[in-house]
Amino acid sequence: MRILDTKHFAVQGFKAWGISSGIKKNEKKDLAIIYSEREAAVAGVFTRNRVKAAPVLWDAARVKSGKVRAIVANSGCANACTGKRGLTDARATAETAARELGIKTDTVLVASTGVIGEFLPMAKVQTGISTAVGLLTNTGWEQAAEAIMTTDMFPKMTVVQEEIGGKTITVAGIAKGSGMIHPNMATMLCFIMTDAALSSPLLRKALLASTERSFNAITVDGDTSTNDTILCLANGAAGGRKIGPSGKEFKKFQSCLDAVAVSLARQVVRDGEGATKFVEIEVRNAKNPGEAKRAAETVARSSLVKTALFGEDANWGRIIAALGYAGIDMDETKTDIYIGKAKLVDRGLGAGKAAEREAALALKQREIQISIDLHKGKAKAAVWTCDLSCEYVKINAAYRS
Repeated sequence: MRILDTKHFAVQGFKAWGISSGIKKNEKKDLAIIYSEREAAVAGVFTRNRVKAAPVLWDAARVKSGKVRAIVANSGCANACTGKRGLTDARATAETAARELGIKTDTVLVASTGVIGEFLPMAKVQTGISTAVGLLTNTGWEQAAEAIMTTDMFPKMTVVQEEIGGKTITVAGIAKGSGMIHPNMATMLCFIMTDAALSSPLLRKALLASTERSFNAITVDGDTSTNDTILCLANGAAGGRKIGPSGKEFKKFQSCLDAVAVSLARQVVRDGEGATKFVEIEVRNAKNPGEAKRAAETVARSSLVKTALFGEDANWGRIIAALGYAGIDMDETKTDIYIGKAKLVDRGLGAGKAAEREAALALKQREIQISIDLHKGKAKAAVWTCDLSCEYVKINAAYRS
């Protein structure tokens, strides 16, 4: 597998672009279109929040067909909690794109991110779609990535290539996400494109596995959004036979998809609202994989742990307390905790001032690893998170102003 510079971002048979259509007040880009020149297999993963935005409902119905041609995504307005009008606007967005692109309405997916409870300015959206369609290019991915940003500080992009079945296939993705980030599935929009050939059921199998290893393993603030959407399109433009469900070819594709998803997920955490630290929480020797994941997630989303990380305070008591309410089989007298290479806790007891000083130095770094050994089994899991800073409060206190 080759990880490419995103300056060389292109996927055969796909075009993209992003523009400012006037949805946002600050004239930043706010409307993106992704277009496949041929019919593409599709898979989607959506929020588990019971309150679902209109575009989520539209897409969840459309992906069942297994075939799509385009995605229209906007930022600045979530089109969530907008009732019948929201659903009408989602359909109208798809109809406008279909008309401009000369394709069927049911092959257009839509996605939105931004403020909940506001209606899309449809006149601006429809004019913007017409403009963006005229600008579509196979190198327009950075513009599209910028157009789906909200509080993001930078566009998130990843592209990899691999030789499969004698053909060079590309898997590439763009994402947005900074706040309201939590597993199930993480608050974000993510669009992954590949020129490999797969059936929709197989693509869904691969996407679900990649999502569990990436977007379901991150948390910034513990909030799950109404608009979370991951869409993966495979148009087969690289040529060659379809990838089957077994053998080396599917394993290679899965590795590529995993690499793209993990990269984008980690970029989301690095861009966590107000974040100053990127943190990996690793749990080892848990009773089973589910308990390992639950333990890591509980520590990762603890506000007390996250504020200690921001303060560069090696307060291991907050970590062991979080483990104690995680609902897992743990015994503090068997638990070890490390920050970086410093062993802070040895079988439930503090390892002393020297260990705390070494841990404090590790906490001054931009990237931090916290390792927890439960000594209860052989399972392990990792979750990525960030610290909780004063800036996070400021950003979200003024989000609508």
